[in-house]
Amino acid sequence: MDSFAEPRRPIDNTISLPDVRAQVHKLEADLREKNIPLSGRIIQVCHYLPVTCAFARRSRPADIPSPPATPPAKAADIPPSPVESEPADSTLPAPRGTAPDKDAPSQWSIAVRYGHSAMVSGIDSLAATHEQILVGWTGDIQASSTAVPPLAAQAASGPSDPSASKFPTSSLSEDDKKELETLLEDYKSRDEPQDGKKIHYVPVWLDDKDAHGHYDGYCKQTLWPLFHYLLWQDVATEYASADTHWAPYAAVNAAFARRVAEVYRPGDMVWIHDYHLLLVPSLLRQALPDVAVGLFVHTPFPSSEIFRCLPRRKEILDGMLGANLICFQTYSYSRHFTSSCVRVCGYEVTSRGGIDVQGHVAAIGYCPVGVDADRVAKDTLRPGIQPKLDALRALYEGKKIIVGRDKLDVVKGVVQKLRAFEKLLQDYPQWIGNVVLIQVTSPALTDSPKLERQVSEIVAHINGEYGSLDFIPVHHYHQTIKKDEFYALLSVADLGVITPLRDGMNTTSMEFVISQERTKKSPLILSEFMGISSTMTEALQINPWNLSEVAAAMHRGLTMSDEEKIRRHQQLYKTVTTHTSQTWAAMLTKMLLERLGSQNMARQTPFIPKGELEKHYLKAKKRLFLFDYDGTLAPIVKVPSAAVPTKETLQALEALTADPRNVVYIISGRDGEFLEQHLGHIKNLGMSAEHGGFIREPGQTTWSNFTESLDMSWMSEVLEIFKYYTERTTGSHIEVKKSSITWHYRSADPEWGLFQCHQCQDLLENNLARKRPIEVLVGKKNLEVRPLAVNKGEIVKRILYFNPDAEFVFCAGDDKTDEDMFRALLLFPNGATKARLDPPLSVTLLAGSKEEAEKYEPVDLAIEREAVFTTAVGHSSKRTLAVWHVTTPEEVVEHMLHLVSVAKESAAGASSNL
Repeated sequence: MDSFAEPRRPIDNTISLPDVRAQVHKLEADLREKNIPLSGRIIQVCHYLPVTCAFARRSRPADIPSPPATPPAKAADIPPSPVESEPADSTLPAPRGTAPDKDAPSQWSIAVRYGHSAMVSGIDSLAATHEQILVGWTGDIQASSTAVPPLAAQAASGPSDPSASKFPTSSLSEDDKKELETLLEDYKSRDEPQDGKKIHYVPVWLDDKDAHGHYDGYCKQTLWPLFHYLLWQDVATEYASADTHWAPYAAVNAAFARRVAEVYRPGDMVWIHDYHLLLVPSLLRQALPDVAVGLFVHTPFPSSEIFRCLPRRKEILDGMLGANLICFQTYSYSRHFTSSCVRVCGYEVTSRGGIDVQGHVAAIGYCPVGVDADRVAKDTLRPGIQPKLDALRALYEGKKIIVGRDKLDVVKGVVQKLRAFEKLLQDYPQWIGNVVLIQVTSPALTDSPKLERQVSEIVAHINGEYGSLDFIPVHHYHQTIKKDEFYALLSVADLGVITPLRDGMNTTSMEFVISQERTKKSPLILSEFMGISSTMTEALQINPWNLSEVAAAMHRGLTMSDEEKIRRHQQLYKTVTTHTSQTWAAMLTKMLLERLGSQNMARQTPFIPKGELEKHYLKAKKRLFLFDYDGTLAPIVKVPSAAVPTKETLQALEALTADPRNVVYIISGRDGEFLEQHLGHIKNLGMSAEHGGFIREPGQTTWSNFTESLDMSWMSEVLEIFKYYTERTTGSHIEVKKSSITWHYRSADPEWGLFQCHQCQDLLENNLARKRPIEVLVGKKNLEVRPLAVNKGEIVKRILYFNPDAEFVFCAGDDKTDEDMFRALLLFPNGATKARLDPPLSVTLLAGSKEEAEKYEPVDLAIEREAVFTTAVGHSSKRTLAVWHVTTPEEVVEHMLHLVSVAKESAAGASSNL
């Protein structure tokens, strides 16, 4: 998915919810036939639960020392006091070991949490087909003065009172928490299907300080600005560090991952939502290697040049790449993410556009979110709307009405909209006195007095410049308006104008289209920087920074013919009612199921079992160890010469070679000089260089060359081709070895380097490789050409041939060239129990003459199938011929050291028994 990839697919407006659900049902049936476990459950992981929680400590007279009894007073003598009605210990923890009285009123009350309506309605709709678990933070616990019936607040018309005091989470006992969890088990939202499957609400309990450092700190002060193309110093009022709140962000993500792991059952699918939880996929992958995880990012994702400014950029990307599928609102956001992975982390893009991280491939996709169109359509029929609609028509009779409704936030483009309206009145003076702009700005999460003042000044300027005693051009209301007023405003508009500078999904634009269905079918102006602009193509799309363009679009919208209005509206209405929140949720399920069925996930390579490894190692009289170097004993680095062995690696190799029963080889693509420089001092270590072109036997100092008898004249032709591409690819270089030649582009621009690599590969394979005995290998950021007769597999066969009495083989590698080694160790075809090996080419090539070569005969091997441990370094989903896997080079070294220590313990135990 680089710059040269194919363009995005067009949005399908013929899709329907029943069709998607039928496809989901079929996919699940197909997966079950393949014995891929599916539980029928989906775990939805969101920052907040869709409810607010209030707590009032239940009175506990038995726990409080009783004062002397007072004479009873008549009720009329003492008026009730609201202050005295609040328990004095409302923030004290409950005593441990006391169980709540089952007959007492609940200490908890819950109410609907408003916000994220599209996501919540999509999740609710999935209850028609799947059981779900919704994992989320409780939010701040509100302190109630008295306990109320637990579900009394479910029908509340708004969120809990923001002025209410907070109840500290640390003051809650385990019994208090269990009481809320039990209460949530009985909770059912109004939008859940009546005959649907159960949605279980599971709270995540967070420390208050961590919770606010996570949300108010890292999320709102670092990630949210960055994802909207603002750097943190642009929005902070004082010195800002992008790393200040990293610790609480990491802690909260870890708490979410632990909670999901607690409720997870094999076969569950997990969907994680938004930028608050970007580390959870990787944390879950570590805890549950086989889990099917999807991540949906609801916000925009910035270009790699913006994203790379983030100090914790690699941690964030690696956290996200733990998912099997990462989904965005639009194609462009997904492309920005892919570019960031390639440019910031150096990861490679697969042929299908996924990101390869040590063999684990994260697929990248996009799926636009919609609104609950049926719910919005019903809301527009509320009885309170029509009187307000009539009042607005009467108030602005004879005038065109432009409507805008935004949060007062720096990225919502309110300032640009007002300036564009002023430009309209300047460039098209016929509209003075004939058009009004009604702009509603709801308060943002964080107050911005500077922005409020700027907006007020612009409004006052326009009204002073173009207004009169009987005409006010701009009516600005900085307040949260009620639902009836909101839909009346959308319905009465002659033009909707929504001009964010950056936005993911904007529900107002979709609600505008649905509201206009029963009224004027008025046109809509949308910023091209919104995530939904790619789906709502019939809106008048503008660059909000270009004031003349926006003013011209306003004029065009106000003067548009009825025929064009109707045509545009019908197309927009079809899009909005087709791409709903319900369809979005079903599509995510379908996409993750498709990912589950892909070949990459169908076969998971199990982690190498230490117990089996120990057993066969101790039992064997002779053992073979065959290691690749780069990516197996040393991590891949940008500068190849910097990949030096660690102290632990050298210690492990020295210990293994010290045992006379072990035969140890390094089989690398490196040249002999590098291997001798870093490993040559280890006695009894065998080495093979240049992918099997040369070999140095254990205990010897000279190298044997397998290419002496081969035609190597092709190297000059390949060198000329590589020189051509090196001149055109800044940062690339050529490495000429004795038996092969490699073109490296690790330091080049990653997208251009990959494109040039594909071009060069195509030229070599379709021209030179057909005429010469060579093969072309695509490695990690390199392209290598080598003789056909020479590879790592031939060296493995040679070592086996000369050590037929070996009873244990451990072979580890990490890339495509190492698959030749694993292929050579497939010694037991079709269930055979004995292995027999013909003289390999790597033996006969060094024979000297044809007669000498013919003296070599097939040999019987002592090895058993269970004692061959072929091990791929990388993720379990990596496509490989290896039987086992480890994740990192450090784990290879760890296993080597473990075997050495086990052998020592076994020998010590044997000697003590004598």
